[in-house]
Amino acid sequence: MTERPNARLSSQAMAFVLAGGRGSRLQELTDSRAKPAVYFGGKTRIIDFALSNALNSGIRKMAIATQYKAHSLIRHMQRGWGFFRAERNEYLDILPASQRVAENKWYMGTADAVTQNIDIVDSYGVKYVIVLAGDHIYKMDYEIMLRQHVTSGADVTIGCLTVPRAEASAFGVMDVDTTGRITAFLEKPKDPPAMPGHPDLALASMGIYVFDWAFLRDLLIRDAEDANSSHDFGNDLIPEIVKNGKAVAHEFSKSCVKSGLETEPYWRDVGTIDAFWQANIDLTDFTPKLDLYDNEWPIWTYSEIVPPAKFIHDNDDRRGTAVSSLVSGDCIISGSEVRNTLLFTGCRTHSYASLEHVVALPKVIVNRKAQLSNCVIDRGVIIPEGLVVGQDPVEDAKWFRRTDSGIVLITQNMLNARAAQKG
Repeated sequence: MTERPNARLSSQAMAFVLAGGRGSRLQELTDSRAKPAVYFGGKTRIIDFALSNALNSGIRKMAIATQYKAHSLIRHMQRGWGFFRAERNEYLDILPASQRVAENKWYMGTADAVTQNIDIVDSYGVKYVIVLAGDHIYKMDYEIMLRQHVTSGADVTIGCLTVPRAEASAFGVMDVDTTGRITAFLEKPKDPPAMPGHPDLALASMGIYVFDWAFLRDLLIRDAEDANSSHDFGNDLIPEIVKNGKAVAHEFSKSCVKSGLETEPYWRDVGTIDAFWQANIDLTDFTPKLDLYDNEWPIWTYSEIVPPAKFIHDNDDRRGTAVSSLVSGDCIISGSEVRNTLLFTGCRTHSYASLEHVVALPKVIVNRKAQLSNCVIDRGVIIPEGLVVGQDPVEDAKWFRRTDSGIVLITQNMLNARAAQKG
């Protein structure tokens, strides 16, 4: 690729998004969809954050590698991300695991997902590749990370979170010197190394890697020939570079995007029911830690053509109200009370029902007199009249999935089984 003086590095880069994750800790929420396709924040999906970061950073070449139950994810990409134009040198390719290398070979690991598509990356003619996980919630300017990568002369630059050392055992942790060079990469260590000058903090990997494509290409080919490799970035490629090359840490705080309302870097792995519920409910706070209203860094998604939300009935015991809640388009709050709740597109709540600390995915119907609290309701679920959830832990656990902290996941299959047993 011919370089232009003063060109943004992002114009010479592509984003390779790993979006094949099963997300098994989300239980039934990923029975029919991959984790990156799980809904978040009222109208978006989790993968929209990584893709929006890339787009807002100036990257116009992207590839999304899919594998597990990818239909809803692919459909979302086609509907919401189909605005890239080849005549403007923009590309968004969806790369399902399609046995391109051998008839018995799906994607064997995160690195193998890139290896199997080397010819496609070659066709982009890019100089840099940013490898991204498609299943985290955050806002980040990748151009800043690219600049550090080039300035430092690193073989790989790794995005890192600053986390309390006591909590770092849940992550892959970087041991760095005073220049930011990574001297060791430790997967979930019992005694995480501290950051230089910060004995109570550690650097945890975000699963974001910047490479020169020529370097990564050679590394992937060598790794593919290694029968002892699991063909994974975190397990194989990154430790190899740390040992024999130059790996540099990039602190998320240096490139996180914050509006005037956000006071600290925001990053969440919403990979459990508790974390998913909490991150969505946090958006109903008076000043949420994640600002979705920041027009300077929009989160792009599939925008459905729907009517506005509607609130009806105004009697003392039957008033359609929502307080400290996010209510998406095409919702009708009919004579029911909604508090500290997030309703996705197309939800209906009927008379005398109450919802508090509820995350309802699209097209949920809550029938009359239902009383719901501290729960997540899957897409398209029809809550029967008078159902009470969130008040009796034993009863909740009998029919639904209840976490140790008391959050209840409700799916239509669970309700059908309950109805069948009750006769």
